[in-house]
Amino acid sequence: MFYNQINESTAFIQQITATKPRIGIILGSGLGSLVDEMEVHHTISYADIPHFPQSHLVGHAGNLVFGTIGSQELVVMQGRFHAYEGFPMKEVTYPIYVMKALGIESLIVTNACGGINPTFKPGDLMIIDDFINGVSTNPLVGPNDDRLGPRFPDMSEPYSSKLRDHARHTAHGLNIEYKEGIYTFFQGPYYETRAEIRMYGKLGSDAIGMSTVPETIVANYLGLDVLGISVITNMATGLRTGKHSHDEVVAIANKASLDLCKWVTQMLNTWDF
Repeated sequence: MFYNQINESTAFIQQITATKPRIGIILGSGLGSLVDEMEVHHTISYADIPHFPQSHLVGHAGNLVFGTIGSQELVVMQGRFHAYEGFPMKEVTYPIYVMKALGIESLIVTNACGGINPTFKPGDLMIIDDFINGVSTNPLVGPNDDRLGPRFPDMSEPYSSKLRDHARHTAHGLNIEYKEGIYTFFQGPYYETRAEIRMYGKLGSDAIGMSTVPETIVANYLGLDVLGISVITNMATGLRTGKHSHDEVVAIANKASLDLCKWVTQMLNTWDF
């Protein structure tokens, strides 16, 4: 049934657009402005696509955007889905299956998140080196369909070394400062306690957020190369003054997205994989 749903979603999209994307991009909270850099061919609301979930989170537009940056044909998720909204993990990651069926070979996933590494500050950009799944489940739990991927996918390099090298080289050429680190997935929707942040810090976490890891797991399962970039929008609990605010997260992400968009655009313009 799941496999058939993917095919039905894909067939619907292919009736609307002839774009054959090679790269998929997921835009996190406040990071939707990358679409402004695109030559947009088609914009399809999630609400119109059969079997697609729908998010109502502030800062997430809820569109699948097809177009190009330079010579690269893209499909961009303008808004994502989260487990804390009540979506099962299969629904959180459903768009990745559809983008793979549409032909993507690589996935760029971005997010707005909290910093744990004390050398970080709000507004920093971080290349994700690895992840920690901080919840008790993942999108691959349950029966496996061998037509989609293997029962036990390898996660020794969840974020492609060649794409991380490309990101570093591009950032140096643009004089964009960046950090590198490990991203931890926290289910939310509450912001973490001081004790939880101390625990994840001791486990090696540099940043923490409520997305990205489920999509990364499924992308690797499907054989996609993944690049992850985080925007540090706030310091985590115990490392900041005052209480957390989603409005603050979106505001910092909007500001940092200028450098992020410049960075990703140049990466796509020089993409030769």
